[in-house]
Amino acid sequence: MERTAGGKWNKYLAAGIFMTGLAVLLGIVGFFWTPYSTTAMSAAEKFAPPSLRHLFGTDNFGRDIFSRVMQGLGTTISISSLVVLLSGTAGVFLGAFTGYFGGVADELVMRITDALNGFPSILLTLVIISVLGSGRQNVIISLGLVFVPSYVRIVRSEFIRLRDADYIKRARLMGVGSFRVLFVHILPNIFSVFWVSVMIGFNNAILAESGMSYLGIGVQPPDASLGMMLSDAQGYLQSAPWYALAPGLTIVWVVLGFSLFSEGLRRQIAA
Repeated sequence: MERTAGGKWNKYLAAGIFMTGLAVLLGIVGFFWTPYSTTAMSAAEKFAPPSLRHLFGTDNFGRDIFSRVMQGLGTTISISSLVVLLSGTAGVFLGAFTGYFGGVADELVMRITDALNGFPSILLTLVIISVLGSGRQNVIISLGLVFVPSYVRIVRSEFIRLRDADYIKRARLMGVGSFRVLFVHILPNIFSVFWVSVMIGFNNAILAESGMSYLGIGVQPPDASLGMMLSDAQGYLQSAPWYALAPGLTIVWVVLGFSLFSEGLRRQIAA
């Protein structure tokens, strides 16, 4: 476990690392190996309950649910990672330049982010998806665009706070260029705040991707997705409850893990 500066155990961070680490490990392994084929069907094993042979049971096509959860974890985490990478990178550059230089560009970017924040994120995502079409790539693009404003605001506020700091004034007096001031002198000093936002962003991206797949406009068959599995299982809640419990509890596990990770990271930084 990690210790805070005061010597107390940071149980949030330790639990978050364990839960997210296990989920990421299963997701990575699921890209290369699963106990059973995720697409092979077996009429003789339809709705088999959880057992040593099939840890999470089988679905309505006789497919091993544990194997599909492994693949679905990899799909969800990889999409969420790309969403956070896209939105975080765009947010850093826009927030850095607008926060440091201000002016007309700052006003324009802030008005655009205000307009985007005026719409519910799920509604805005649905609008973008309806234009681009469903599929993995378009889910990444749409969610990436929707999440950019949150990172812009966080980075911009930190750059506004630090741009007039004494060490930045000294750097400018010494002739240091604006680009170096932005990305060498200021950016490293906002990482403590930014990484907490990244962990929260992972949570939001996982929930959003699962929601898109649940609605049928995210990842498409034959690829496995936790949200799509949950949608397929809703008609069998009474006859085969394990079908819905497996992907549902997996989503809860991952989201809770990232929540504990972000809270533990925040406490660790604050200490």
